[in-house]
Amino acid sequence: MKIRSGNASRHNCRLATRQWNGPDDRYAKQFDDIAPYTDDTPRPTPNRCTGSQYRLASPGSPSQCGDDIEAHTGDLQRSLTQRAEQEKGEGAPLDISPSHLSVPPQPGIPNGGFTAWLQVACGFCMGLINAFGVWQDYYSTTLIPSRSNSNISWIGSIEAFLLCCCTIFAGPLFDRGYARQLVWAGSFMVVFGLMMVSLCDEYWQLMLAQGLCMGIGAGGLFITSVAIIPSYFTTKRSFAIGIAASGSSLGGILYPIIFHRLQPQIGFGWATRVCAFIALATLTVPCLGIRTRTLPAPRKKLVDFSGFRELPFTLFCIAAFVGFIGLYVPFFYIEIFAGEKAGLTSNLAFYMLPVLSAGSIVGRILPAFAADIMGPLNILSVCTIVAGVLGFCWMAVHHALGGLVIWALLYGAFSGAFVSLQPSTVVSITDDMSIVGGRLGMNTFCAALGILVGNPIAGVIVDSSWIGLQSFCGGTLLVAAVLVLLTRWSRVGCQLNSKG
Repeated sequence: MKIRSGNASRHNCRLATRQWNGPDDRYAKQFDDIAPYTDDTPRPTPNRCTGSQYRLASPGSPSQCGDDIEAHTGDLQRSLTQRAEQEKGEGAPLDISPSHLSVPPQPGIPNGGFTAWLQVACGFCMGLINAFGVWQDYYSTTLIPSRSNSNISWIGSIEAFLLCCCTIFAGPLFDRGYARQLVWAGSFMVVFGLMMVSLCDEYWQLMLAQGLCMGIGAGGLFITSVAIIPSYFTTKRSFAIGIAASGSSLGGILYPIIFHRLQPQIGFGWATRVCAFIALATLTVPCLGIRTRTLPAPRKKLVDFSGFRELPFTLFCIAAFVGFIGLYVPFFYIEIFAGEKAGLTSNLAFYMLPVLSAGSIVGRILPAFAADIMGPLNILSVCTIVAGVLGFCWMAVHHALGGLVIWALLYGAFSGAFVSLQPSTVVSITDDMSIVGGRLGMNTFCAALGILVGNPIAGVIVDSSWIGLQSFCGGTLLVAAVLVLLTRWSRVGCQLNSKG
């Protein structure tokens, strides 16, 4: 509040424009300026409002002017509070302190429209990680056959780890307004990394090009693809994130088929370069179309671990760590399993990974749609339990092609829900949307640790027992399901009808 006074012939009493920005934009109110006064200004009844102007009876008395404005501001604040509580019911008290009243007005969340769905399309175009299974098989059988499955799986694990790990830094950078820079840098590194893979013939070269370069680039793309969508959607938020996340599953279908068909005809190098050119074309969409809607958050620590003081967030991050230890095991080993244990030809065995990815597309969209209605924690709990049970059911599909295809579709669907509902759940348990990028980064970092250790452990287990590998996959997911249920309990208690 500002009180300005002039010389003897002119006294100004002015209430600066203020903005009240509570939890809901519907209650945003704006005070109008109080018109300046001169000695010739008519003076109606003191301390009364005509239109949007306050007419003060004694312009020569600054103290009275301040008292009148203080009284009016207090009345208006109390009125706003009563109105908000009537519409919202019992809840946390609303903060309408002067520091909040001075925040600039923000436009309402559009919850749709061309620009909003363009951001979903941009997120859809970002994603290659599910396609590593085809390279794993080619490396182990042709390019570097002297290396064990466990050693080769470190390439994909490092790539996936860096994809997730880099988000702990990329998230705060996104919050500061660097979304476009993250997309451009990430796109360059993914395409450049794939081009370098086409020239590799040694293990360490593949580790640098595919594991390191592509992993870091994909991290910048991933956090942007999921963090930008909550600012454009409210009731359709989980569904929109699910559509964006399904892009990586489509990549898990297309890239293996393209590589598998082209490699015998034009060789490993040019088959990989074709994949790189396709990635360049698809990544042009987010490079040109990404649009941030909210203003950058105030500068904070680049890495802020204060979220781990909240029990729901901490439990959910542990659930992500444990779940991702075993989640991607079938994606890395389904093709090898189909050839060795199910007795399929190399051509048929190859198509198991695209089938798994096809199921993942369904699992990333339909459960996300249901999560907008029933709550992401509720849907995630059910899907994680089913995915864990399916991990154990993997033991029963050794000898039948039809059974293996059905299992791959089902596991892809329910494991896909575990991936796509991670961002929606983090958003649902985060009260301050200005730090959602950082929270997503911390959650994804925990998932990265799980991916980093999970697949190499699986590589050691599979060398001695497929049943051990399948038990490892199912067991980690069931433990993760328990942790998701504990997250829900810490958030809403035992209320069965709560969305979580």
